[in-house]
Amino acid sequence: MPSSHRRYAEWTPDRFRRWAASIGPQTEGLVIAILSSRPHPEQGFRTCLGVLRLFRDIDRNRAEAVSARAVEIGGLNCKSIASLLANHKAARHSTEPTAIVDHANLRGPDYFH
Repeated sequence: MPSSHRRYAEWTPDRFRRWAASIGPQTEGLVIAILSSRPHPEQGFRTCLGVLRLFRDIDRNRAEAVSARAVEIGGLNCKSIASLLANHKAARHSTEPTAIVDHANLRGPDYFH
């Protein structure tokens, strides 16, 4: 087998899962979701490789937030994840409720009674 083919023979779903787990559990979940969304796991190897390369140069917390958001919205391709990174949508996404603004123009609950 040529050396260029031997490199791909070493790629396994478990290898990508372990690589993602070294970043964090959300990233591992993203890789598992990518691999399971394809008819054959091998079809997701290039996507996983691209995603993990995108995460190479960013903070682990940010990678985890982007991974969680990508799984949440179903963005299981490199383009979607790169867009999340570029637009900082994952960093702004929060499960905490936003504070209600107190303003003179807001009537409040007693106005209609």
